[in-house]
Amino acid sequence: MPIALVNEFREEKEIINKFKESLLDKNVFSVTWELVPGRGAHEKLQEDAVSLAKQAARDSRIHALTITDNPGGKPAIAATYLGMEIANLGIEPLVHFTCKDKNRNQVESELYAMDRAGIRNLLVMTGDYPTSGFKGRPKPVFDLDSVHVIELIANMNKSLEVCEPKGLVKHQPSDFLAGGVVSPFKATEAELLVQYYKVKKKINNGAGFIVTQLGFDARKFHEVLQIIKNYNPNIPVIGNVYILPFGAGKVMNSNQLPGCVVSGKLLSELDQERSEADKGVSARLLRAAKMYAFMKGMGFDGVHLGGHNIKYEQVVYIIEKGEELSADWMRLIPEFDYPQPDGFYFFEKDALTGLNTNKPVNRSNLPVEFPVGFNQRLMRLIHHLFFTPDKKFFPLMSRYYHGVRNPSKHPLEHILKVIGNDCKDCGDCALLDLAYICPMSMCPKQQRNGACGGSYNGWCEVFPNERKCIWVKIYSMLKAYKEENQLEELLIPPVNWDLYQTSAWFNYFTGLDHSTVTRKISKV
Repeated sequence: MPIALVNEFREEKEIINKFKESLLDKNVFSVTWELVPGRGAHEKLQEDAVSLAKQAARDSRIHALTITDNPGGKPAIAATYLGMEIANLGIEPLVHFTCKDKNRNQVESELYAMDRAGIRNLLVMTGDYPTSGFKGRPKPVFDLDSVHVIELIANMNKSLEVCEPKGLVKHQPSDFLAGGVVSPFKATEAELLVQYYKVKKKINNGAGFIVTQLGFDARKFHEVLQIIKNYNPNIPVIGNVYILPFGAGKVMNSNQLPGCVVSGKLLSELDQERSEADKGVSARLLRAAKMYAFMKGMGFDGVHLGGHNIKYEQVVYIIEKGEELSADWMRLIPEFDYPQPDGFYFFEKDALTGLNTNKPVNRSNLPVEFPVGFNQRLMRLIHHLFFTPDKKFFPLMSRYYHGVRNPSKHPLEHILKVIGNDCKDCGDCALLDLAYICPMSMCPKQQRNGACGGSYNGWCEVFPNERKCIWVKIYSMLKAYKEENQLEELLIPPVNWDLYQTSAWFNYFTGLDHSTVTRKISKV
């Protein structure tokens, strides 16, 4: 980017963040519109995105344009750069910032670049698992998870302190507004609760707003709003409104777009609508306007509008029609009754409204999805005896490991954890925190603080119908001992790769790994 243009961005940095202001103003219903750039620098998708941005910039009802980051796990023009170009048109970009392609140094580097260029609004998420690239599938990174990135951004906003050879260096504070994502559209208790536990961590570690995943069940939208406002009533919540054609609905219904839920009932309605003269365009725009209306009525702070090949005029229609319908939003709720088969809801249903009461469902008598296996029972016993401070063998183990150098070979530890947990010897072990299920070897995205949003009916996004999400298993194992709520508070740092291929037991007892902090919280 030319230096003059970068300087122009820097001069603009002090200008009011219109997206942030829209979220803070209770008299404004914030609207963001998602643009999906593709592969290449000068292709039609990129030119169309800029053209749409020019139209949106002239409409004060659209407060930001969101830009996806390698959607579907495929390469596309960098959201960061396109955000700079869009900002220069006079409208706030909301850049999707994912963890799948960048290690922690690259994450930090890109944040510095955006801060310097005046890109202030970020939607931080795990990201789709990489699927294709130059000469095959790329190597997934996932060095940090979304909670870690939000925590890093919060520290940058407060002046990040970095230890340099000359001493502690305090950086200039950044001015980011970083948001997170949550999916209430989960079918099982375990799958849903780990989503809510993770979003609480995002809020507690600096998320400035939350956006929902894509779905169409009004009761689930109401539920997630209740959950987040219970965590923090001041956090703005933005509902996802997707303009859904039959083709996209069919893909989502068959779980080919991870995390996006379209029920069989809705798909049948879309099938009927496409036989209309306009191929269902007016019906899906009206559906989107109705979603806008009931979200505004429920108390959402804004909507995130998305869809393939959406025109500016269609966005205007949704806003205007949505505003018109919002005065009588409750009558729309029965039209959005799209539950998942035998789906779990956190709150009891309100028979009068079709939404939720404030009373949580009694989960204590609901069966766990996975029984506690022999490996978990054995490791729990070993941990209780040898790894719990003030227990019988802990002082002995501690004295032993404090008296030896970090061994380059640790055959007993290695054999036990490879057999039971497919251990990769990262040296910064989270087994003690997560019911003896390893996020580094058993989760393709190596999520240490909660599930990504891509699971479906408890199945892993990357291995649907083959492997269950490890966080469903972790929740089940902890619930068996009435300890599942610890997942709400426990923040596990990213792996310290300085410890790779070293003894995790040595690192634990000598305080080299993360457990010196987390062991005070964990009760496993």
